[in-house]
Amino acid sequence: MRSSYSTEDVIFLLKDITGLVQPQSTEEREKQIQSGRHYSEMLPIEYVPTEKYMAIYREALGRYGKQVADAVGALSDKILAVRGRNVVLVSLARAGTPIGILVRRYIKWKYNVDVPHYSISIIKGRGIDDNAMRYLLNKYRPEQLLFVDGWIGKGAILGELEKAVRAYPGVSSEIAVVADPAGVTELCGTHEDILIPSSCLNSTVSGLVSRTFLREDIIGEKDFHGAVYYGELKDSDLSYEFIETIEKNFTLERLSANSETVDDGVKGKEAGIAGGSAGPEEKGIDEVRRLAAFFGIEDINFVKPGIGETTRVLLRRIPWKVLIDERYREDPELGHVVRLAEEKHVPVEYYPLVHYKCCGIIKKIADA
Repeated sequence: MRSSYSTEDVIFLLKDITGLVQPQSTEEREKQIQSGRHYSEMLPIEYVPTEKYMAIYREALGRYGKQVADAVGALSDKILAVRGRNVVLVSLARAGTPIGILVRRYIKWKYNVDVPHYSISIIKGRGIDDNAMRYLLNKYRPEQLLFVDGWIGKGAILGELEKAVRAYPGVSSEIAVVADPAGVTELCGTHEDILIPSSCLNSTVSGLVSRTFLREDIIGEKDFHGAVYYGELKDSDLSYEFIETIEKNFTLERLSANSETVDDGVKGKEAGIAGGSAGPEEKGIDEVRRLAAFFGIEDINFVKPGIGETTRVLLRRIPWKVLIDERYREDPELGHVVRLAEEKHVPVEYYPLVHYKCCGIIKKIADA
């Protein structure tokens, strides 16, 4: 699979389907998804950011680059401590890819170890790319493989991984992420809901690669899952600007705030919530269920918690509303969320959250 990343940074185990799939509007895709069609059978028209939105993105990258670099460093240290130097990074396309590159570069920078890095597809409801897994297991031992993603919202992909790896004895479903506000993995840079600026954009910060695609008329039995290369966007490509900005902030002296334990972090915060208060053992998914009940949402998949997931809802879906925790009103870390909501005429509501700074809720389309 082509990308604007070098093959030294990442090898995509994907089928290049450029020109084979007609992208669809957000509205059309949303109707089809809510009518029962799987999202992986369609590709969205890529959002073209406005100048105002790009100004907010650049400000966020400058302001929060150090925070992300510290979390990448903390995560990388944990990976080597737990998995050793023979680890093989397997990032989940597409959000995991820039994070896998950063972890690989940090390990090279600090430990002078070159770890292999691949990017493969996993699709909610469809599972992992079995052909990509077979490819990796022909080259490496099962215990070497470590899955990498950007962040965890409520833990759906982790659940997908747990099901998928049953077919591969010795492969761990453990997932390494920069931010885990849901409190479901110890292999994270932080349990805080932090802004990872790569979540603000689509392909232009992900090697010009689309989200992954799976439809049997295009993806054959022996093919990897597919993706499109957006070569026409090369003049707008910020993939390496993002990587290099974070990389410049790598340091051996990190703020301890980014390596807090689960109990010391956001999970332990007691906060009154409609329908109950959070106990110290509560996970992010419990808060999601509580939000769904409070807002009368039958399908918890319509509730997308955390900065990364809220951003995705605004970029790719039809949102009903965005919730922002009252403590983060006017917080520049959520500037891009507020800006996107304004552009798309989505109401923003201030609401007490525990694990997350914000949450996107997808609109139910009545005539879907």
